[in-house]
Amino acid sequence: MKNEKNTNKIKRYINTNKADAQKIIDILINYYPNAKCSLNYNSPLELTIALILAAQCTDLRVNQTTPLFFQKFPNITSIANADEKSIADIIKSCGFYKNKASNIKKMVNLVIDRYNSAIPNTMEDLIKLNGIGRKSANVILQECFNTISGIAVDTHVTRISRKTGFSNALTQSKIEQDLMKKFDKKYWSKINHVLVYHGREICTARKPKCDKCPVNNICPKND
Repeated sequence: MKNEKNTNKIKRYINTNKADAQKIIDILINYYPNAKCSLNYNSPLELTIALILAAQCTDLRVNQTTPLFFQKFPNITSIANADEKSIADIIKSCGFYKNKASNIKKMVNLVIDRYNSAIPNTMEDLIKLNGIGRKSANVILQECFNTISGIAVDTHVTRISRKTGFSNALTQSKIEQDLMKKFDKKYWSKINHVLVYHGREICTARKPKCDKCPVNNICPKND
């Protein structure tokens, strides 16, 4: 009950209708034609570990760390056989390294024991992996298995979805549901990428560059 009362005090943002929301996404897709996953990977396992490391860490830092990680642990067996301290020492610069090392160990052991050493290819199974939530599972499915079952909602997508009036939801899962209702499925694979790019380059959290924004005349500019 306490949480329900608190949600009533959360600011409601100006809602953007479906037509204007579609215009915004179309403009951003054209503005960022090369938008793609920013994490470097060569296999589902590499992407899964990169996503675990990316929690509260920049993709740039993760991309600097994963080559060192896979040089020392080139396959799932070597990761499973490693002790957590060895893993933690390599990923320390990514932050929360002890927790992430633990998640990586538990994740690879589960994959070995339950999925025959292969990263699973369904949402149901992916979210069972330690350190992998629905957002990361959406990324893995899209990037590695060409499966679009939803929209990856991270901090950039959360912030911009509320600012543009795409969603008034308070959680990433509910924002994802709002986005899936507002946009045709053929756009789902692009929404995360273009909003992430836009959030990094123009619609930044602290000082958004609204004067340079390609959707400045449509965006309700919710603050």
